[in-house]
Amino acid sequence: MSAPVLLAVVAAYFALLLAVAWRTSRRADNDSFFIGNRSSHWGLVAFGMIGTSLSGVTFISVPGSVGAGAFSYFQIMLGQLAGYAVVAFVLLPLYYRLRLRSIYRYLGTRLGLAAHRTGAGFFILSRTLGATARLYLVVRILQDLVLAQFDMPFWLSACLVLAMILLYTLEGGVKTIVWTDTLQTTGMLGGLVICVVFLLHALGLDLAGGWQAMRAAGLAEVFVTDPMSASHWAKQLLAGAAIAIAMTGLDQEMMQKNISVRRLADARKNMMVMAMLMTAVVLLFLFLGGLLTIYARQQGLAAQGDRLFPAVVMDHLPAWVQLIFVVALISALFPSADGAITALTSSTCIDLIGLQERHWDEARQRRVRQAVHLGYAALFLLLTLGFRWLDDPSMVTLILKLAGYTYGPLLGLFAFGILTTRTLRPGVLPGVALAAPALCWIVDTHQAALFGGYRMGLELLLVNAALTFAGLWAGRRVSH
Repeated sequence: MSAPVLLAVVAAYFALLLAVAWRTSRRADNDSFFIGNRSSHWGLVAFGMIGTSLSGVTFISVPGSVGAGAFSYFQIMLGQLAGYAVVAFVLLPLYYRLRLRSIYRYLGTRLGLAAHRTGAGFFILSRTLGATARLYLVVRILQDLVLAQFDMPFWLSACLVLAMILLYTLEGGVKTIVWTDTLQTTGMLGGLVICVVFLLHALGLDLAGGWQAMRAAGLAEVFVTDPMSASHWAKQLLAGAAIAIAMTGLDQEMMQKNISVRRLADARKNMMVMAMLMTAVVLLFLFLGGLLTIYARQQGLAAQGDRLFPAVVMDHLPAWVQLIFVVALISALFPSADGAITALTSSTCIDLIGLQERHWDEARQRRVRQAVHLGYAALFLLLTLGFRWLDDPSMVTLILKLAGYTYGPLLGLFAFGILTTRTLRPGVLPGVALAAPALCWIVDTHQAALFGGYRMGLELLLVNAALTFAGLWAGRRVSH
């Protein structure tokens, strides 16, 4: 399909997003931006959060991982189911009871201002790195497929995408994103289903035949039983639970959508429905990855990893499938950045600037909020260009690796606050929060010397959290 047609489709999709944003942001105020006036429908939130949780990385990287790791990624998803239950029945009641705009205010209530700002700081670092890594992946693919044909440099492509996101998030915030994420999730999942159906047809298979072909090719294995492997099933299940708790339950972007629902019961419903839908969707992405791998082997394609899906679609499938792929890819792109910029703006304004405590009128608060929003867009641009320079072959692995370092202290900090009744001695927290990731990095880079043949995988997040918890326990106030 020609680049002008693809570009026209991108423009039409963006116009639809702007129409939704205009409709939902009318009469929006700061409360609309931060928590959607606590009036979001739980069903919309649940469905839209699928797009936010999966993003363009899942759309591209998870199918691309099947060739090397079969269905082993599904181990992480099974662990995440348990983690989502912890979020629904432990964390959400806490957030609703305190009627929080920012979940890191809990840390301030429980452990003081330093804990509040440390938690917010680690979220800002975590979400900024993760969101820009996801954004880079999809901008790169759009650049290769469409924009490069207009001689547009990568930096300008990234600027245009971020400008689009700014246009529809600057005013409405969460109130708008609940609706745009629903639209985008629909586009992404529709594209996923159509690509699966077409590949089955191209291979002359039905669902059962596709599954049998994957088993015969050794692509359908889920559980890794080698205890020395970084992908051993027990490690992946534990890591999956920790990832769900940390990257959903302790993440302002994800939780600000949950707490925009009026009632706790509905927020719980939202979380568990999302968990079940996510499980089915990830399984379908893996199934698609198996089909792509089989098709690529039949056609003699050398593309692997993140480059497999685009290579098969754009070089071997009909123009109408290419069009659907691009729409689905765009639908996967925007939720990975729009909610992140909004949540980072919220956390910075509420947790670091203290917007709620300052006696500013609505207009001044809006100006400050918009300035922060624009600042994060500029930061996203710089980091996206940095990931362009790095160009890791599997962004999903890189993102989960970064999460182990940045979400670990957050998980340990919340665990100390919830599981103990102790407070901290002054000055303890900053040192512990920096030392735990540093120790994890030393352990990670010297695994061969420390463990021999054993390899640590995503459980690095749990080790980081445990080190943080242990350091906080050692620095607790001793009661007399």
